[in-house]
Amino acid sequence: MMNIIKGGVTAAKGFQAASAAAGIKYEGRTDMALVYTEKEAVCAGTFTTNVVKAAPVWWDKELVSKGQKVHAVVLNSGIANACTGEEGKELNQYMAEVVAEQLTAKNEEKTILPTQILTASTGVIGMQLKKEPLAKGAVLLQEALSDSIEAGTQAAEAIMTTDTVSKQAAACLEVDGVTVTVGGMSKGSGMIHPNMATMLSVATTDADISRELLQEMLSEIVSDTFNMISVDRDTSTNDTYLVLANGQSGVTIEKGTKAYDDFKEALLYVSESLAKQMAADGEGCTRLLEVQVINCQSKENAKQLAKSVISSNLVKTMVYGKDANCGRIMCALGYAGVEFDPEAVDLTLEAEGENLLLVKNGVPADYSEEKATELLGKDKVTVFCDMKEGSEAATAWGCDLTYDYVKINGDYRS
Repeated sequence: MMNIIKGGVTAAKGFQAASAAAGIKYEGRTDMALVYTEKEAVCAGTFTTNVVKAAPVWWDKELVSKGQKVHAVVLNSGIANACTGEEGKELNQYMAEVVAEQLTAKNEEKTILPTQILTASTGVIGMQLKKEPLAKGAVLLQEALSDSIEAGTQAAEAIMTTDTVSKQAAACLEVDGVTVTVGGMSKGSGMIHPNMATMLSVATTDADISRELLQEMLSEIVSDTFNMISVDRDTSTNDTYLVLANGQSGVTIEKGTKAYDDFKEALLYVSESLAKQMAADGEGCTRLLEVQVINCQSKENAKQLAKSVISSNLVKTMVYGKDANCGRIMCALGYAGVEFDPEAVDLTLEAEGENLLLVKNGVPADYSEEKATELLGKDKVTVFCDMKEGSEAATAWGCDLTYDYVKINGDYRS
């Protein structure tokens, strides 16, 4: 059975983290983070579907596809290292090199190679990193490494850009009396749209699991979590989700066992929690919007419909304005590219345990506008779309669209 616990990337045995103010873009602001395991880890990953990919995405994709075992992930905020050409690729490699040098110095008995360091960047697209801050940050990160919960929290804070809160989650399970832990951190509040992976996210586990099985599990989980959130219809150049497994619990995870099911539940919880935290922290947003499509013909249709509603700017502004204009939801369902009977659809609004039927059999119900406004003003709002044509379901998460979103992105580089 899975249990939710406190912590993030340092929750699993053998993992340490650190943060540093390296001066990547601004002085005096934490802007680099490191997640490290002395015992090398297998790694699985998913990445942006954007054709324009940042230098660290190309670096990580190659290492993950080769099955390279790794010791660390180094992340920076402020500059995305995207659209930076060959120089950007060289600087990304330099970031891995200086971190590898520092970790080798820390170990003394073991040489850690740059190809055992994964990288991630977030921030302004088109700006070049500089060597001096990267070298400075590598030293500070190595010196600050700790397995404390606080160190994990500080690492999560260091990768924030327009985020208003850091994002962490952790869970554990028992296998024959031995505890196995999964923890993670994430950043992202803008340039988030379905079919990415996430913005930047790192998960760690002390489970002993093969790279192939971990990748299979991760890809399946991402499809139902990170690929089901949307903030602004923009898919980032840097989206990266990395999961490191160092095996230090001594528990082996194999398919077809209860341990496999429990471990998958824990990784699903961490991934879904991080995804929902990102949706709830969308740039300028005031509330989390959840869309559940139920009784659909197929899982894929349900996902497509839910993502269409969650991505609609008109639906998002409807939620912001607390105006139950249910025609916007019907419209978003209708252009999702899925065939259904619009005269069979029911729409129900739910918040804080209260339900309000908005549409019955495709036609607006006789509901209280005042009650609808009240429910739409809650911190979390759920819309149920009952298609009445099958038994499959899917859930997507997003947020409202506010004036502040334009303000934040209008002067983002300032």
